[in-house]
Amino acid sequence: MTTFLQLHLLTAYPPSNPNRDDQGRPKQATVGGAPRLRLSSQSIKRALRVSEPFRQGLAGHMGQRTKLMAKVLLDRLLAGGMDAAQARTKAEEIAKVFGKIEPQDKKRPEAVQGTTLAFISPDERAFALDLADKALAGEALPTDKELARTVLRTADGAVDIAMFGRMLADNPDFNRDAAVQISHAITTHRAQAEDDYFTAVDDLQRREDTGGAHLGEHGFGSGVYYLYACVNCDLLVENLGGDKELAARGLRSLVRAIATATPSGKQNSHAHHPRAGYVRAEIGGAAPRDLTGAFFTPVRGDDLFDASARALERTAADIDRAYGPAADAVETMDVPKGQGTLAAIEDFAASALERQNA
Repeated sequence: MTTFLQLHLLTAYPPSNPNRDDQGRPKQATVGGAPRLRLSSQSIKRALRVSEPFRQGLAGHMGQRTKLMAKVLLDRLLAGGMDAAQARTKAEEIAKVFGKIEPQDKKRPEAVQGTTLAFISPDERAFALDLADKALAGEALPTDKELARTVLRTADGAVDIAMFGRMLADNPDFNRDAAVQISHAITTHRAQAEDDYFTAVDDLQRREDTGGAHLGEHGFGSGVYYLYACVNCDLLVENLGGDKELAARGLRSLVRAIATATPSGKQNSHAHHPRAGYVRAEIGGAAPRDLTGAFFTPVRGDDLFDASARALERTAADIDRAYGPAADAVETMDVPKGQGTLAAIEDFAASALERQNA
């Protein structure tokens, strides 16, 4: 039976614009016929990956998303003294295991990069650089199929790749299924973007020169956001080659990051650094279920945060009564009520690995 760790979080954001749409305004969604503010799952996963809990807790076990691996290899070959044209050919030949290479740009002939972002583990980067060193030594590169098997891995120590998965269109045998699913975060109540018109004054203008030197505008919004995450603990361990200790570090880092990290759009303008005020963690073997339904009808009242927390708990109880328990164990942190700690949630999350096949 698969063990799932499910996380439900409520976080109050001040006026801010952490995740913008193509117009530069806060992203939005309509839920239950009501307008809501939204944070995309992509922006949240990015915030998790670059957060201090991930960078410090998982140092040496983080992948890189980049189009520029061919440039890294080219620089290595050029530094080793290889002819520029040959170096480019070799760099592209190795880097293509991560995806197709852009045609050479006549305006920027020195530029070399892939067509898509590739998620590359530390081991794969090291294997690719090792092939570059062997090319410098005069060794022939492996054939295409052997090249992929030489560089790519289906399991290694890159925790973020193990969690969030990857797709390599040209080498699908080395794709990774994501062990962690992250929802789009939505406000639990009605919320719409507002507009801020602002001016800037020229420091050197004369006193008699009135008016601003610059006029601009940007959107912002605020609200209580609900975020859901689901971890397939068995798949996480499998993706890490059976390393349960590293998987536990990953779960601890995930919990701390998801409660404290945020997309950083317009952060200098708004200084938004919110922390989750409510966290519900669940461990069990039943099919996962999110609790977004608690907010399909927007919450109302003078205390939107408390109303959101109580709606979430009621919905969890209602679903459990109708379908049976969704979890074998539950741990909560409710900051306004002075209940629980994030450290306890971390310990609880890590214990999910001890419950596997128990």
